Amino acid sequence: MSTAPITELTSRARDIFRLVVEGYLTSGQPVGSKTLAGPGGVNLSPASIRSVLHELEMLGLLAAPHTSAGRMPTDQGLRLFVDGMMQVAEPTAEERAAIESRVGQPGPIEAALTATSAILSELSAAAGVVMVPRREPRLQHLQLVPLAPGRALAVLVGVDGAVENRVVELPLGLAPGALEQASNYITAHLAGRTLAEAARAMRAELAAGRSALDAASRDLVERGLAVWSEDATQRSVLIVRGQANLLDEGALTDIERVRQLLDDLENRQSVADLLDAAREAESTRIFIGAENRLFSLSGSAVIASPYRDRDGRVVGVVGVIGPTRLNYARLVPMVDFTAQTLSRWGLGTN
Repeated sequence: MSTAPITELTSRARDIFRLVVEGYLTSGQPVGSKTLAGPGGVNLSPASIRSVLHELEMLGLLAAPHTSAGRMPTDQGLRLFVDGMMQVAEPTAEERAAIESRVGQPGPIEAALTATSAILSELSAAAGVVMVPRREPRLQHLQLVPLAPGRALAVLVGVDGAVENRVVELPLGLAPGALEQASNYITAHLAGRTLAEAARAMRAELAAGRSALDAASRDLVERGLAVWSEDATQRSVLIVRGQANLLDEGALTDIERVRQLLDDLENRQSVADLLDAAREAESTRIFIGAENRLFSLSGSAVIASPYRDRDGRVVGVVGVIGPTRLNYARLVPMVDFTAQTLSRWGLGTN
């Protein structure tokens, strides 16, 4: 079943389609012909309206739930509405002020981003999400602690006080002092650098013949730095706030869909992967229902926009996640404004 472009619809069909979509987005309920023929509707008889509704259903733009005589937009219908008919409403002065105050609050970057996701959730009545910049920690101290033959624990302390642990595989038959020598070398020579910078500096020192490390200790240093560097560059941190907003009155009639959505949000890596698709966008992207595999079962929508650091590089994504009946006209410019505000404050900068 193909979806007709908006230009192929008659003016009468466009009017009825718009009223159905707007009514559904407002109430979350299917819209019937009697409602469309009532005050604020179209000047047609209920029979004529039903005929147009049937045509729109055949075009794949509307669907009729078996429990109702009304119609609601399909994912394809919502996409047509968003791309071709929606008139956006810019954020109010109060909404702008609320977003700017949360983004600009003093403290660590992560705290400001958490506050940003929270204010988006409050303003949208959906779940607010922020994908935190992929940032490598700067090294203060690294200690390799033996665990068992062939294994050691790498304990890394960042200059920001963060502590993380990783298990490192070791070659068998290491000299007793190799772990300590490697730990001392990293702390003394590479402190204050990111892990990628530390790895480059170590290789340069070895190439210039300035390193006193023996082959075994050199191998340990490379193993330790490689584990941390790879982990840091591949890791994205996803902040989600406002899941409780998804349990509104409309959720009671479709509790299975909401349960599926909450399960999807628990799969944070998959959500981060989806948001990552918005990193290359020039502006706000909208994913509706089955358009994305992750939310195809829960029938949910995502509005997401990339934000940049002070150098203009895309470093993260901000957005909202909720049912497909999100108020797109209001939320698309709101998410876009939030991304612009994050960019102005340069919250992607280390």
